[in-house]
Amino acid sequence: MTGQPRTTPLPVPTRARGVRATGTTLMAMIRRHPRLTDAALAAVLLVVSLPPVSTVTGHDRALSVTLIVAVLLPLVWRRRAPFLIFAIMAGLAVVQFFTARQPAADLALLVALYTVAACEPGRRVLLAAALAEAGAVLVATHARDPLPVWALLSGLVVAAALLGYYARTRRAYLAALHDRAERLERERDQQAQLAAAAERVRIAREVHDIVAHNIAVMIALADGAGYTAEANPAQAASIMGQVSATGRSALTEMRRLLGVLREPAAPGHAPQPSLDDVDELIAGVRAAGLPTRLTVTGEPFPLPPSAQLALYRTVQEALTNTLKHAPGAKAEVRLAYRPGEVELEITDDGRPAAVPQPQPRLAATRDGGGHGIAGMRERAAVFGGQVSAGPRAGGGWQVRTVLPVTEDA
Repeated sequence: MTGQPRTTPLPVPTRARGVRATGTTLMAMIRRHPRLTDAALAAVLLVVSLPPVSTVTGHDRALSVTLIVAVLLPLVWRRRAPFLIFAIMAGLAVVQFFTARQPAADLALLVALYTVAACEPGRRVLLAAALAEAGAVLVATHARDPLPVWALLSGLVVAAALLGYYARTRRAYLAALHDRAERLERERDQQAQLAAAAERVRIAREVHDIVAHNIAVMIALADGAGYTAEANPAQAASIMGQVSATGRSALTEMRRLLGVLREPAAPGHAPQPSLDDVDELIAGVRAAGLPTRLTVTGEPFPLPPSAQLALYRTVQEALTNTLKHAPGAKAEVRLAYRPGEVELEITDDGRPAAVPQPQPRLAATRDGGGHGIAGMRERAAVFGGQVSAGPRAGGGWQVRTVLPVTEDA
């Protein structure tokens, strides 16, 4: 048996999407060509208004058609001057009523009243509605049964005015929603830019802390190896081994940081330094040629990991600056635990290069532009703490920070 090809009807959702797409296209075309749309509307109303005139003959028919066209033609410009167009059409409709006795322009007047209610201020809307109601009363008084005719025409006038008012409020509501959406989008973009800027600052701070410290240590060790290469090759080789170890440590930390940037951090994925690592940090700077002593006073208590990282980075930055700017100096790190706060002080007995005398604005001299000290202050500001850094009165340099630590930190 030969099978006949069957046509499968489109699913209902596909049809609905097609109808919605057609409606959207039609509305877009109406918005792009309002004058053409109004001309088409006037033509449709003209076609609807002509049949009642077919019973008229002779000169009266020509007059009736002319008046109908005169009443409908201003609809083409109804959006440009709604109230003026309505007033002109109302006057022509009155002339038409008393001349040809054919109220064929009622629909056109309702369209004009709708446009006034949708576009004009409230006073003009009330005046236009009053004129339309007067026309309804005029037509009703000349009808055989005035009351039903008046009720019908008055209902049409009220409906046209209410539809226009609804269109106005809906347009205003959609405009307000559009404005709010644009404002929220701008605010979202601004928040994203601020978040990206803050993240860039955080990354720059971390990279600075890691790279600057390790490079400073490697330079100091390499210099030491160069000085001792001829006199003590074995010691130079040992120092170069420390350079290699420091470089590997820096590379490991950089890879750790880049791993956190590439992927969401998981528990244990990227452990950050803490106060327990300060001893290892000091051992590294001692090996680089900076004698450093660590003193801890008070009863240690648990600190948040972020607070420990801030203190660790402060020690790292201060000792790195001492290595770079005060060769041959000695440093001391004092960590004091007090109720509700932790005080950290790093001092050295060297004199910074290019600092002839203490000045109030030399707090950034040690880090070549202030990036490191700025990072210290940013970290301390998270906890409401402050950082002071500058030359000491008797020579040397001092960095001091106090972090308030509450129980809910």
